[in-house]
Amino acid sequence: MSLQFNRPRVVNEADRFNTHHPDLCPALRWKGQFISAEHDPTVPPSNDGLFWCIHTQTCIGPDGELAEPGNCSSSERGCHGTGKCG
Repeated sequence: MSLQFNRPRVVNEADRFNTHHPDLCPALRWKGQFISAEHDPTVPPSNDGLFWCIHTQTCIGPDGELAEPGNCSSSERGCHGTGKCG
């Protein structure tokens, strides 16, 4: 008998917080989307890592997984773009 364990997917930090990923779920939101200011190279980026899903209004997606770019950039995720699981 062989036991299989679902290992967490390892994502490097650059991919984990990449809000420019081409397959990013359209339901993912973050504070930077709502700030309308010109880029100022003298101001360091906030990179606060605060993300939420519009379907749950929390940092946890409809499937119970963390809502952040690294997790929300795969169309294999059941709720990707739909808010529905399964």
